[in-house]
Formats: sequence, C-alpha cells, structure tokens
Amino acid sequence: MFAVLSPARKALSRLMVLFSLVWLAACQPASLSGPAGGGASVGSTKPVPVALLVPHGAASPQEQQLARDLEAAARLAAADLQGVQIDLRVYGTAGSPAQARTAALNAVSDGARIILGPLHAESANAAAVAVASQGVNVLAFSNNATISGGNLFILGQTFNTTANRLARFAARQGKKRILAVYSDNLAGQLGRDAIEQGVNASGAQFAGSVGYEFSQQGVASAVPRIRAKAAQSNADAIFMTSNTAGALPLFSQMLPEAGLSPANTQYIGLARWDVPAQTTALPGVQGGWFAIPDPQRSAAYKSRFQAANGNAPHVISGLAYDGIAAIGALAKSGGRDALSRTRLTQSAGFQGVSGVFRFRPDGTNERGLAVATIRDQKVVVIDPAPQGFGGTGF
Repeated sequence: MFAVLSPARKALSRLMVLFSLVWLAACQPASLSGPAGGGASVGSTKPVPVALLVPHGAASPQEQQLARDLEAAARLAAADLQGVQIDLRVYGTAGSPAQARTAALNAVSDGARIILGPLHAESANAAAVAVASQGVNVLAFSNNATISGGNLFILGQTFNTTANRLARFAARQGKKRILAVYSDNLAGQLGRDAIEQGVNASGAQFAGSVGYEFSQQGVASAVPRIRAKAAQSNADAIFMTSNTAGALPLFSQMLPEAGLSPANTQYIGLARWDVPAQTTALPGVQGGWFAIPDPQRSAAYKSRFQAANGNAPHVISGLAYDGIAAIGALAKSGGRDALSRTRLTQSAGFQGVSGVFRFRPDGTNERGLAVATIRDQKVVVIDPAPQGFGGTGF
C-alpha cells in the first residue's frame, strides 16, 4: 500500500506549496468611496488610454514570464481590434500590493480611463481602492470573488461559475444527491460554498460535505469519513475541490479502494483534471467530470499566440486578451459612458479567447464552459460550451 501511495504523496507534498500561494493573497474587499465604478468617460475618436498592470519586476522567474505573456496577449488583442484603437500603457507591479497601488495612481494621473490587471487578489484590491474615488474601473486577472465589487471586476474563472455549470449538468444526468469533499483552508471553504450553492440551484440535493486537513495524513484520515457520509446520505456523486496540486492523486486512488468506485459513484472536479497532462493517467479520474474553456477557441488562441511570440502562452494569459477585447467592443459601440459599470455588465457579454463571458453587477463573472471527462487517458468533451447566454449550459 505505501509503495503504491508513494508517488501520489510525493506529488501532493511538492505541489501543495504552489496551490497555497495562489490563495495567500486573498483578502476581504475594502469599502470603496466616490463613484464606485461609474467609469471614466472616453472620447469617440481618439485611442482609448488603457493601463495594463502586470508583475514585471517580480522576484519569481515564473511570474516574470507570466507578466510577459499577459502583456503579449493584451498587445495581440489590441492589434486584432477593428474600428477602435487602444493606447496601451504598461506598468510593473512586481507582484506587490504597494507597487500596484502606486502604479494605479500613476496610470490614472497619466490619463488611463480603465485599468486591466493586476494579477494577485491583494494587489487588485489595493489598485481598485486607490482609484475608486476617480471613477476608474479595474478589470483584474484574479478569480477570487471575495475581492470583487465597487469598481473592481474580476476576469478569472470563479468557483461559482464552475460549480454552477457542473451541478446543472449533473442534475440533467440524473445525479440527485451530491456530496462535497473540500480541503479545510480558504480555497477549499470557498469551493465548498460554491458547490453547495450550485447544487441547490440545479435542483439536485446537496448531500452534505466532508472537510479534510490539507496534508497527507489529513487526506488519508478523511477517506473513511467520506465513505460513511456517502452511505448515510445515499450520495450518487462526489464533488471534490482538490486538484493535482492538492489531494486529487490520493483521493483518486484511495476512494475506489474504500468502495467508492467511479463505476458506482460519479466523481466531479471543481478544478481541471487535465492540468498537468499527467493527471489524465490516474486510474481514479477516468470517467470523472470537470469543466474546461471552449476547447476550439482556446486552441486557436494558443496557436496564434505561439506564432506571434515564439512560445506557448501561460494558461491564464488569455484573460488579458479578453479584457482588451471587452474594452475595445465597448469603446467601439460609442458613448462617453462606454466603460461604465452599466456598459461593462451588459447582459449580452463578450466573446473571449476561451468562450463567451460577461461581468455581473457584483464584480464577478460568468463564463461559457464545456463539460469534459477522461476516457482512456484522453480528454473528451461530453457537453459543449455554450456560444451565448440564455441557452443550454447557463
């Protein structure tokens, strides 16, 4: 048993630090004063001044590369626009909230009418608070819904968007009692809440939840509790917050061993189970359901980005493209209020490189996602991404 579990445990210990760092910057949204996202006015003929805040100057080489990819994606989007011009001005934040605040203030002083970025939740919050009284909206690359609101909108795919999509699909497939399994940390708790809300809204029954300590021993000790809770609640699906950087390698092995086989209990993942690609080789994830961006649009973006820049794009770089595309579409439609909250939250939404998306009045977003599974270690789409709002998939 221990010889079999060793590779999974090593993966968990190596990657857990990375998963934790993503959420280290989470913070509560600060109160905003002034226009609170009314939106700076724009002219009808001149290029629209847009500030791009990215972590140039960060200590991490990986974050430096991400900053370069975000900038490259934004420039690619600006070049693709027709009928409108973007005056893109880039400001480095070094991944620091203090520098993000300074960059935002400098950008507005330089004439920026809207801010795209920054990356981390705490930096985004600092930037938005700094310019709220000047009526400038911020479209951040974060997926942390706890910071959204006021003049701060987030572009990242949220837990709620993913949970809603998968819960509705599961309900349509006859899954009636869905049990949540979550890591007992900030990310896991937010994920659990999203799953509960999504399941309740889908018409299925939320069968309760089982939390586990975010450690190797915590995962192992949770397995008998998950088995008992699933039996008690007659759960026919288990919705997990874990990913390859967390507990998924262990759960995908230990749950089937405990009698909760994918053959009799549907596994659902809040995270993508095809990233990294090695995850698709895990026996326990075969047949599991998870959500992915529109694969055709994503593939087209990756191909164009690589042709233009000579390297494959970072997985979240497309958010910068989406931000510029949305700003360009609004500016092209005309009106001095083009970048206002009302226009940003238009119900029709926007076309992005990974599918359709729209901003909600609370600063979060909705994205059109496909539902995928893994068959014979390959990703297979079983429910395509919606091409517009109001149809199947939303």
